[in-house]
This record gives sequence, structure tokens and C-alpha cells, in this order.
Amino acid sequence: MCGIAGIVNFTGKGPEGAVIQRMTDAIAHRGPDGEGHFIDGPVALGHRRLAIIDLSEAAAQPMKNDDGSVVISYNGETYNFKELRKELEKKGRRFRSNSDTEVIIRGYEEWGIEVVEKLNGIFAFALWDNKRRTLFLCRDRYGVKPLYYHKSGNTLIFASEVKGLLEHPSLKVKVDNSALLEYFTFQNIFTDRTLFDGVKLLPAGHIATIEMKSGEMTLRQYWDYDFREPSEARDMREYEEELDRLFSQAVKRQLMSDVPVGAYLSGGMDSGSITAVAAGEIPHLASFTGGFDLSSASGIELGFDERKRAEALSYRFKTELYEVVMKAGDMERVMGELTWHLEDLRVGQSYPNYYVSRLASKFVKVVLAGTGGDELFAGYPWRYYHTAENQHFDDYVEKYYRYWQRLVPNRTISKLFTDNVWGSVKDLQTINIFREVASHDTEDISTPEEYINRSLYFEAKTFMHGLLLVEDKLSMAHGLELRVPFLDNDLMDFAMKLPIRTKLRDIDKIVKVDENSPGPKKKLYFEKTNDGKIILRNILKKYLPEEYVSGVKQGFSAPDASWFRGDSIDYVKELLYSKDARIYDYLRHDTVTDLVGEHLSGKQNRRLLIWSLISFEWWLKKFT
Repeated sequence: MCGIAGIVNFTGKGPEGAVIQRMTDAIAHRGPDGEGHFIDGPVALGHRRLAIIDLSEAAAQPMKNDDGSVVISYNGETYNFKELRKELEKKGRRFRSNSDTEVIIRGYEEWGIEVVEKLNGIFAFALWDNKRRTLFLCRDRYGVKPLYYHKSGNTLIFASEVKGLLEHPSLKVKVDNSALLEYFTFQNIFTDRTLFDGVKLLPAGHIATIEMKSGEMTLRQYWDYDFREPSEARDMREYEEELDRLFSQAVKRQLMSDVPVGAYLSGGMDSGSITAVAAGEIPHLASFTGGFDLSSASGIELGFDERKRAEALSYRFKTELYEVVMKAGDMERVMGELTWHLEDLRVGQSYPNYYVSRLASKFVKVVLAGTGGDELFAGYPWRYYHTAENQHFDDYVEKYYRYWQRLVPNRTISKLFTDNVWGSVKDLQTINIFREVASHDTEDISTPEEYINRSLYFEAKTFMHGLLLVEDKLSMAHGLELRVPFLDNDLMDFAMKLPIRTKLRDIDKIVKVDENSPGPKKKLYFEKTNDGKIILRNILKKYLPEEYVSGVKQGFSAPDASWFRGDSIDYVKELLYSKDARIYDYLRHDTVTDLVGEHLSGKQNRRLLIWSLISFEWWLKKFT
């Protein structure tokens, strides 16, 4: 796992070595074990190495093939590289290292850029073919590893993080107002935009082809999610047996490493099951959990600390368990550093992830996480049932769009921005952005099963993608590689074709939860249904105690709603009530203070909005 960067000059003039050096220096935290650079005429590739597989110099990058005509700068892990290597050796290909990077080079020699479709792993890489004078940029199926780019005039630059791009003189920081509108609507960005004007994120499952002769850059999607009902359903027992096999295989497959591997252990079902399998393979597996000081919390947030549950699982699986306890005030202390690393603002409060990643990095270089279990197996049923029955597709879009206005709804959004910002984005309809993602294909859908599958598709493309970006940035900030076994290709392909009725209990009897009801909608929903992830719960009884498998879902969240009204109230007011705050170059002071005031007075729970406002203020301080 590493950091990559590159420059392409379409005029034919060679890039300056000092510039590519600065670009890789800016992302040195992603690869503290080594660096390398390659310049060939108008193309420069840079690399920062986090050595995980084949720690020798033979695996250093950028890596060339035998005659130097193919060069790669690669960030990622290919879990099936040994199988691909055997296949390539049978075809006569010879290897000089034991790395997965060389497998991609040899695979390119054999199959062309279509080799990307054979990779089961997490990656973003740049591959230069000197003979064809073509550069390829590729990103993994799910978007676990990021890759940003900026094209200005005759120059194209790219890097694993935006801060690498900022070292190139062609990029000047300016806020993208359209991305800002997306962010304050969805607390996410659904397009390929970022808050940095002119900086785009290569979409997941895509290949960018850059032809030096023409100067053209074209994007091609090589993979996409395809949640759909099978033509013929099988017996539930058959599904469970196959799921158990694929789940166990996925975890074991992702344990491959030449350095220590650990696991996050939150006390929940997904991380607990991964830890159970991993601990069976690695004696005294290092595990990591985060907890919260709840002395100033109240209400439902009093249940946010899951350390006791994690400790019980650690005892059961005989893991080493390391804990970090966060308290009110820890957010304030880390916001500047966290925002610098996060840079591309996305979903939810993420500073707990930062602290747990920092803890894990002191003991291991690789950590397994449970991300993806909810998205594959319908872990948020109160969302899907909200839109399972519709008169037509537009009805579905309108209802689901209303739900996903996580920060500021349409009725208020025009009042949030200054006149200048709103004037530049008022014609941009965020519902159309939403519809474009949800449309997926042109097939007519009408049944509740089809609509729920469409919701699973939508959330994997948007919400999960945002989570993956956050987790990558905050783990790699500490030189820690994060792996996600639930996003194994074989497991994903199987899970997408499971009947909805293996995941949700009874879609004919929709239990609706009032979105305006006080208290946690998740808890209300589970008390009535104990629903979601049915088939996964069934197979995980083999690994976990019953109370973990049938328990209510609890996300990894700090009690910020209480802290923002209590211990952190002075910080919130000092940062957001000041008219000198940087956000007021873009947002209206009266609207912001009114919305924040509703939270501080207890009228509304606006913890997500307050987090996003604080994050944007720090983003402006760090990058503009």
C-alpha cells in the first residue's frame, strides 16, 4: 500500500524532477518505507512505498518490465496475485520479484489493460506504455483506493491525495461551488467533483486512457455493482453454506502479508466475525477498539461505548486488545491535522477513526475492517422500506432524495449560501445528480425487491464510497493499510445476487418509522422487527455469541450531540458564531447561527451539520 503521483506534459517537454519530488514528498505519510521516481520524456511517475508484500528492493517502484517499455506506479494489494502469477507462468512469463506489482506488469504484457478486470483487490495505479505512448490510470471496483487528477492546458497531474497535486504550479486552490452545494445537501459528493475547483476523483471501477499523440483523456467503466434478484431462488441452506465458505475465504485471503496484520474490533457483528476468522489463523491477533468517556453524555448516547462488548469478544478469540478512549475535547485537538489528511470532505464524524487508526499503526501495518457488511446485506432496512413501494421510478427518486438530504434540505439550502455562491449554483438541481446515480440502467423496476436492490446499489455507490475514502485517508495518515474483506470480489458477486428475502425479514409488511420521531430510528426499527442482514446473521452464529448476532446495530459514533451542547459548546460558538470565520465567505452567518442554535438549545439534533461546518472552516484554513 503506497502513494502515487504523476505528471503528463502534452507539449512533449519533460516534467521537472523537482516538481514530482515535491508531489511525492507531500504524500510521504502514505509510504514511509521508500520512494522512487521515473521520467521518460513528457511523463513522470512518482511513488512512496509502504512495504507489505516482498519487502526487498526487487519490489521497489516505479517498476519496469524487462525492456523498460512498461512502467507502473501502484498503490494497493492484489489478493489473488499468486493465482494470476501461476497462470502467467504457464503462458511463459518470467518474474524477478515476489510482488503483486510485477504480476500486473506481466498481466498487462499478456492481456493488455484488461488485466485490471482480473484483479481481486484494492488499488489505484498509473501504467505507462512507452511503445504505445499511452498512460493508463486505473481504480479498483469499489473505490477503496483514491486517485485524483487535474488537467490544465497541456498538463495533466494525478496523485493519491489532492495535497500531492497542490505541489504542482498548474493548480491554484479555489472552492468548487457546485461540489459545495452537493456537500451541504448530502454530506457527500456524488459526482467526480471535489471541493477543489478543477480537481476530479477518478470514479471507482474506471480506467482513464491518456493518449500522448492526441492529448485526449477518455474514461471507461470496466465494472459496476449489479444487485438483482436471481431468476430462480435456491434453498436458504444452500445460500448460507456458500456464503459461509466465501466469507471465510475472503478473510483468510486478505491475511496475506509479510508484515504484522491486525483487526478492528468494535464490538459489533461485522468486525467481530472478521476477527473470529482471522484469530483462527493468527495466534494472539492484535485487535483495536475505540471507546468514549460518557460522563457528560445523555439519552441514547449513553450506549455509544462498546468497549465491554469488544473486550468480551477479545477474551473469546484470545486476541491482544488495545483500546483508545476518547472524551469531549479530543475532537477540537485533532481537527486541523485530521482535515489536512482528509482533504476531500465526506460522510460523518470521522475523528474517532483517526484516533483508532493512530493506535493500530503503533502495532501493525495492516488492519482488517468490517466496512461493506451493511451495504451488501441490507443493514439499514429503515432506509429501504421507506421507499420500497412506489407508484413509479420518479416517485422513488423523490422520496429517497428527501431522505438523503442529510444536512440542509432544499427548502433551506438557498438561504444557506451567500448571494455570490448561490447565484453560481442555483440552476444546479441536486435531485438530478441523485437521479443520475440511482437510475443505474434503463430497465423498468416495479416490485419492492427491485426498488430495494436499487437502494443497495445507490448506497454502495455513494454512502459506502464516502466511507471508504474517509477510512483510506485516516489510516494512510499513519502509514496503515486498511483492508475490507466484505468487498472481496467473489463474496461481492455472490451477495449481489442473493434474493432480497434472504436479507430482509418480511418486505410485505413494511414497518414504517416516523423520520421526525425523537430518539434513534435504528433502535425503534429493530425493536419492532429485528430485521436486516438476515442471512449474514444466520451464518455468523457459527462465529459469535447469539447476543452479538441478534443485537441492535450501533455505528461507531461519539456522543457529539451531547458534547456539542455541553463540553464543546464554547468551541462550537467560538468557531461558528464569529463573523470572522472563513466559512462566511461562502455561507450566510444568520442562517448558520440559527441552525446551530436550534441544536444548542435542544430543539433539533444537528450534530452532522455542526461537524460539517467545523470541517469546512478547517478546510478553508488549511487549503486556502
